Amino acid sequence: MSDTSSALRIVWIYPDLLSTYGDQGNALILRRRAELRGIRTELVRVLSSDPVPVEGDIYLLGGGEDRPQILAAERLRSDGGLKRAAERGAAVFAVCAGYQIIGESYGDDADNPLLGVGILDVRSGRGETRAVGEIVADVAPELGGGRITGFENHQGRTAVGPSAVPLSRTVTGIGNDGQTEGAYQGQVIGTYLHGPALPRNPHLADLLLRMRVGDLAPLPPSWGEALHQERLAAAL
Repeated sequence: MSDTSSALRIVWIYPDLLSTYGDQGNALILRRRAELRGIRTELVRVLSSDPVPVEGDIYLLGGGEDRPQILAAERLRSDGGLKRAAERGAAVFAVCAGYQIIGESYGDDADNPLLGVGILDVRSGRGETRAVGEIVADVAPELGGGRITGFENHQGRTAVGPSAVPLSRTVTGIGNDGQTEGAYQGQVIGTYLHGPALPRNPHLADLLLRMRVGDLAPLPPSWGEALHQERLAAAL
């Protein structure tokens, strides 16, 4: 945030193309957990026909099918707004198809390599089998650690390059490659976790908020923490 008087701008990118599994929930929980702490927010929905604003704080991308994924990547690359926002220090949280397209490259339905937006050093292709089901992973200690849960449904396999770091290590499920799940590079985070990911993992939502506002006041446990524990117990 540029100053204490401004609202936290949460930018939800291309809900008309990338919102397969209720990923709007990520935007709603970020807004809720910010406002419970007295942080004013503004939720900006950017359709694929709109330019991506550069002056946002947290940018969110969801999942999508093959053709919408390709359209989203093409428009984001030609628009350039998301890349400029990331370069100026905005936080980015991208899920599944969104995760793949913010990388350097990803594969289409025939595994032909296509250019991504290039804000996360990962490269994705298609695996021989589809990853479907609950996933549990342990977040990198330098991000505060903690166990995360989600639902994955993808055929992607993702290699994390030297400029990025795996977001977490898998306990159950596939994620990137059966060993790691997601990746981060500075304030850019990608993951295969649906559910949606942030309502199921409130500590992950708070990580994104801290990237933009600094230290956060603690919140009393709520339904989010109860859901996290319920899904964790069911998956293990």
